[in-house]
Amino acid sequence: MARNVPTYASMTSAPITAAADAASRPAASHTAPGLALAPSTRHALEGFHPAVAGWFLNTFLAPTDAQTAAWPQIRRGRSTLVAAPTGSGKTLTAFLSALDDLVQQGLANGGALPDETLVVYVSPLKALSNDIRLNLQMPLQGIAAELDARGLPPLEIRTAVRTGDTTQQERNALKKRAPHILVTTPESLYVLLGSDSGRRMLATVRTVIVDEIHALAGSKRGSHLALSLERLDALCQRRLPRIGLSATQKPVSAVARFLVGGASIDSDIPADCAIIDVGHVRARDLALEIPPVPLEAVMPNEVWERVYDRLAELIAMHRTTLIFVNTRRMAERAARHLTERLGKEAVAAHHGSLAKEHRFDAEQRLKRGELRVLIATASLELGIDIGDVDLVCQMGSPRAIAPFLQRVGRSGHHVGGMPKGRLFPTSRDDLIECAALLDCVRRGELDALRIPRAPLDVLAQQIVAEVSSAQWSEDALFAMLRRAAPYAELLREQYDAVLRMLAEGYTSRHGPRAAYVHRDAVSGTLRGRRGGKLVAVTSGGTIPENADYAVVLEPQAINIGTVNEDFAVESLAGDVFQLGNASYRILRIESGRVRVEDAQGQPPNIPFWLGEAPGRSDELSFGVARLRERIAQLLDERQTPQSTDAATAASAGEAAGEVAGEAAGKPAGKPAGEAAGKPASEAARLEHAIDWLVENLELDEAAARQIVDYLARARAALGVLPTQNTLVMERFFDESGGMQLVIHSPFGSRVNRAWGLALRKRFCRSFNFELQAAATEDAIVLSLTSSHSFVLDEVWRYLRSNSAEHLLIQALLDAPLFGVRWRWNATVALGLPRYTGGRKTAPQLQRMRSEDLLASVFPEQAACLENVVGEREVPHHPLVDQTIDDCLHDAMDSERWLALLRRIEQGEVRLVARDLPAPSPLAAEILTAKPYAYLDDAPLEERRTQAVLNRRWTDPASADDLGALDAAAIDSVRDEAWPQARNADEMHEALTGLACITEAEARAQEGWPAWLASLANAGRATLLRLADDAAVWLPAERLTCFQALYPEMSHARYAPPLVAPKGYTDSWHADDALLDVLRARLTGFGPLPVSAIALPLRLPAASVEQSLIRLEAQGYVMRGRFTPQATEEEWCERHLLARIHRYTVKRLRREIEPVERHDFMRFLFEWQHLTPATRSEGRDALAAALDQLEGFQAAAGAWEDDILPARVRAYSTSSLDELCRAGKIVWTRLTERARGTAGPIRSTPIVLLPRAQVRTWRALLDPSRPLELSALAQSVYDTLSQHGAMFFDELLTEVRVLRMELENALGELVAAGLANSDSFAGLRALLKPVAKRNAFSSSRRARAGALIGGMDDAGRWALVSRQPVDGQTEPAPERRRALPPDMLEHVAMALLRRYGVVFWRLLEREADWLPPWRDLLRILQRLEARGVIRGGRFVNGLAGEQFALPEAIPVLREVRRQANENALVCVAGTDPLNLAGTLLVGERVPAVAGNRLLYRDGVVVATLVAGKFCFDASVEGNPVERERARALLARRF
Repeated sequence: MARNVPTYASMTSAPITAAADAASRPAASHTAPGLALAPSTRHALEGFHPAVAGWFLNTFLAPTDAQTAAWPQIRRGRSTLVAAPTGSGKTLTAFLSALDDLVQQGLANGGALPDETLVVYVSPLKALSNDIRLNLQMPLQGIAAELDARGLPPLEIRTAVRTGDTTQQERNALKKRAPHILVTTPESLYVLLGSDSGRRMLATVRTVIVDEIHALAGSKRGSHLALSLERLDALCQRRLPRIGLSATQKPVSAVARFLVGGASIDSDIPADCAIIDVGHVRARDLALEIPPVPLEAVMPNEVWERVYDRLAELIAMHRTTLIFVNTRRMAERAARHLTERLGKEAVAAHHGSLAKEHRFDAEQRLKRGELRVLIATASLELGIDIGDVDLVCQMGSPRAIAPFLQRVGRSGHHVGGMPKGRLFPTSRDDLIECAALLDCVRRGELDALRIPRAPLDVLAQQIVAEVSSAQWSEDALFAMLRRAAPYAELLREQYDAVLRMLAEGYTSRHGPRAAYVHRDAVSGTLRGRRGGKLVAVTSGGTIPENADYAVVLEPQAINIGTVNEDFAVESLAGDVFQLGNASYRILRIESGRVRVEDAQGQPPNIPFWLGEAPGRSDELSFGVARLRERIAQLLDERQTPQSTDAATAASAGEAAGEVAGEAAGKPAGKPAGEAAGKPASEAARLEHAIDWLVENLELDEAAARQIVDYLARARAALGVLPTQNTLVMERFFDESGGMQLVIHSPFGSRVNRAWGLALRKRFCRSFNFELQAAATEDAIVLSLTSSHSFVLDEVWRYLRSNSAEHLLIQALLDAPLFGVRWRWNATVALGLPRYTGGRKTAPQLQRMRSEDLLASVFPEQAACLENVVGEREVPHHPLVDQTIDDCLHDAMDSERWLALLRRIEQGEVRLVARDLPAPSPLAAEILTAKPYAYLDDAPLEERRTQAVLNRRWTDPASADDLGALDAAAIDSVRDEAWPQARNADEMHEALTGLACITEAEARAQEGWPAWLASLANAGRATLLRLADDAAVWLPAERLTCFQALYPEMSHARYAPPLVAPKGYTDSWHADDALLDVLRARLTGFGPLPVSAIALPLRLPAASVEQSLIRLEAQGYVMRGRFTPQATEEEWCERHLLARIHRYTVKRLRREIEPVERHDFMRFLFEWQHLTPATRSEGRDALAAALDQLEGFQAAAGAWEDDILPARVRAYSTSSLDELCRAGKIVWTRLTERARGTAGPIRSTPIVLLPRAQVRTWRALLDPSRPLELSALAQSVYDTLSQHGAMFFDELLTEVRVLRMELENALGELVAAGLANSDSFAGLRALLKPVAKRNAFSSSRRARAGALIGGMDDAGRWALVSRQPVDGQTEPAPERRRALPPDMLEHVAMALLRRYGVVFWRLLEREADWLPPWRDLLRILQRLEARGVIRGGRFVNGLAGEQFALPEAIPVLREVRRQANENALVCVAGTDPLNLAGTLLVGERVPAVAGNRLLYRDGVVVATLVAGKFCFDASVEGNPVERERARALLARRF
């Protein structure tokens, strides 16, 4: 996980001083207004009532920059936009001036305020509205106390909340007595404007405050609010001052225009609005957190467990933690796993599908400090007050910059606080996106806000609501609506079309409906029709209808939330699912309702909600492409890593100058242009790129290495890295014989969705086949069939900018997208009322009515396709126009896509096309895309991308070219394709299948000339002499075909002359004859150039090539450079080529059938000689065991008590001593502890190493670790350093201390890993008290003999290696040093010798100083590429890559074949095969001496932990088995 945590302190905006930017913090003492105030404070509070100013100064130190700048503007009655970071007091900025106005007005009236609503506060969230009302209580109470202290009359300033959650009783109270400050949402404001009582209450409003305006302006909710605000102005008969608040917004001018209206968003006329922009940049503590295992395209469950473990660690380190996720399902899933680790009371979930009571309870528990962690979606992104949060974690990229800043800003949520955030990438592509996100934050970049332009469905709804409340003239209403900024450019034609739609309604099979407006064309007035107001009020708003089922808890009948319709329909009574971190059992499922009961914590399923993944913003997409481009430049540099920026720029220019549109099929192992000169080594360039990421983006070294490795592998496969200036297209075969076409386009899903839909339609029209397609943020995939064949480069030119949008519109009419958007828009425009007969319309009925409405407005869209001739003509109707506009500009971004097509046409984008034997690393994400990325309606299980056989790409630092097809695979397929005839009939079949066989080809096959002669004698074949040195055999059935192909050949050329048999006398055209012959001939060969195809037939190469092009268009053949080192373009029959691809992918991976985990444990017992049949005795057996255990760290006392005796029969301590004295084995401790201890104890971890490899293993430790030794130990260390190895008595004489003192000093050096002795007896002596060293223990049987005891038997004592001690070390490096490849290779091979098969889960019991798995993985992949080891899937049910020694595979295979024999194997807790709780399921057994495990056929059936026996149910129920197990666990090895 992240170690080097960056703090972006340099990102604070320049003009703000520390004092001015300090939050309004509680003051230590009361300060009289006007006394010793800073000029800025005095100016800011000028004009405020003394009681209001006094409360502020008693509560806060000073106004913030935002408050200082905004209050004078607000007090002048001017509309004001306040843009300030989260936690800068924006809410109080807006409210304090309004409160002051109320105080001054009340005091002027003798302490009485009129029962009128004077301030309307609009917030985007209901929860935020409740929160604001609660936070208003503090200033109201403080001001009341200040008034009382000054002897002024008390004031009753009432506040109220009006949202969708407001009860009927509370609503009635509002009607009776209006609040002075009304807190509401856009939807509730709209409802109030549409009701008589609401209009009376709002008619007296003097100020409007819009909070979190950025959350509204970019959607139709913002357009809806803009019209509501104009209606409010019309109701109040004056322009009300509007105050807008936001933490993140760009461009500020456009948001200001949106706030006040009066002109279009893009107008050059300055908005009549004061803009207070103190910047969005501030100091932040941000870092990436990555798991210990390399990320993949999809994160496996095992890796998720490590992520949850890390989250639990971070939560334990902080008082309160907020975790943001992108989906509701992920929120529930994370809550479930964290509850298992932290307890139910410490964890809660928060998302929109939970009932408001549950959400509010979670917010308050977090605020009170009762919750340690809250997992939330965007529901907590905005400024809801949840108290102090210490840490924010983001699971996966938030897909945009602004949401990330908002979410991280929830921590340190006070002025001057330091937000602290951790990003958890979930895949390789997500890692790059998260790194680009941090880069964008570092640069101070922000997402641009895109405001919808005049949505007509919203316009229709607001017109119905307004004219139902008051009569309007058409012109006056048009002028009022155009004052809203989104509608400033509304055309009169559009307005009239909407009026016509609302006045005439729709004609469906149920008759005309939805005519809500009476339009008097003579007088030009508009009035509401009966029922229009009710529909407008009950069906208003722009939030799309979801088909969720309410979840009702029985027997209390409490609504606890909602689940998706599909989840509810697919569930059954009795199923248990989770909602809000609690599990519920389904009692029954009704229409729109799921009745449940408390499941009392039973393991639940996690519900799903469809269609909720966010799309990536354009700015973040640019950041991703920019990061890729920079890494590509670093990897392409011809200079050494110390090259200058100028050299880097020159290298980038050279790369950009390469020819665009490279030939398809070119081997992609190296970047183009490398032959021009020998660059710096690939490994050096990789390290240079890693250094750049660490230094410039302040990433952790492990994250930087993963990014560079991943992109370098992609570059090795594709030749280049896709960016927004370099697009790459790759094509490869799948297992079904079809092909996958992937376009790497890092422009975001909105652009890629448009491109993918249009390309899909273009392919559909060209090949008359419906394709499957998907689009993600970085790529598009088209799943092609065996009927598709084309020149890859030509795909770039399939779409032209002048006609592409028309094609896209036709394509989206067929996409599921259009129907969904149509239903949403028809609902917003009131064409589909949300309520029928006082009850909410069921989702299925709403869908049916939507189809009926579409059929009446757009008949061709709902018509039978057989009756539609040509393209569908799109009618001009407001709802159809709006739906297409939403599809083009909201769901997709057709403008940026068309701009990209124009850049391609103008040659501004480099285009690269690659035919690959297998998908590149970058293609993995699109191949495993989630359903929301699909551009068609094929379900997941029918996706053709499921048929892709993946492969591993080579180490980026290696020179291996795994991008080319395997020559052996090509030869193998050629052999398989060529027919094998065994008699005359089979010879005839071969001749018919190949169309013809040359005389040379026949002579090369044993027996063929004789069989062909017999066929000729029987009149079934003939030999056509094409030239003196060329002839072909052909069957009688193809006689007329060849006569058309060679019309100049006389009958005399045929030997013998034949007549075409009956049924085969049809005449042929020469072109068709050639096409048929080539089609048949190519089935028997692999890749061939045109010359090799034409020469045997003595035909012109040009004619052959034309026919091959025709075959290519039919999808029969493909061309490219398939053979390694091919210089000519080759042609190959596509099914043979697909087979070559499969064989290439499978080379070096002749996988055995994977075994289950218990069988793998049986294999390990055999491999490590723990079974009776594999245990042996003697010095050689001990040496073999120590060779397997090289580098394994175990307790000092366990080596001779547990580990070695379990592997070596009749183990003797003298054998180990002999190996040590002979210089073969060294015992030592490997540790990075910064302080020595008193001496070794039996649990001190010790390793046994070959003497020749000690330096290698010690190099794994940090050389800069400072060691602090006692004075005596330091003296002994210095003596050994000066004199070298010494016997104990020599050392005693030299140091001149007591014998026991010297033993203690040596023990301290041993515990610090600094010293050892020639013999293992030295360690034994340190572990045993003096009184017992020379004792004889008969209980140790023959293995011990006379116990070799004291220091006299230890041999010489020496330093393990010489290194400076006690502060003489170099400073620690800023990041972990890269280990040399040969060192990593030795460690990897040692692990392989130990386990036979290695994968990351197996290494959890290994020492923590081992290299991380991600480093070992690169070495293992390189060893596999060299053929030293094998990669594959050897053990089932485990994520990640697995590797095996070749000699281990037959043993593994044999173990699988052997039946289970109830074999029992006992293993110590300190043994490397104590894999319970890591590889195997169940509780972990601590690696402590005395703990034991008993395996039966590889499954743990009994344990002994801390003296307590525990038995599996199968053993517990059998007394005989139980006692046998107890005896095995208790006996000594």
